[in-house]
Amino acid sequence: MLVARLVPGSFYWARPMADIHEITIVQVSTMFGEDRDFWTLAAIGSDQHYMPSDFEIIGPVDGPGWTLRQAAE
Repeated sequence: MLVARLVPGSFYWARPMADIHEITIVQVSTMFGEDRDFWTLAAIGSDQHYMPSDFEIIGPVDGPGWTLRQAAE
């Protein structure tokens, strides 16, 4: 999935490029800026942010419609 198709605040199944046997959930974060060039992928359950190119996006997470709030909110 291309970064152009990602939606800020949405959750996606993703595979780290460093470990193709692992699958995780990431959230598209605009913490560093609203412009697409500043988007990162936040690893759920940690405070780690990664570049979108560090992951292969598999697809959106189908969920009940909840969202996570940033700790600073």
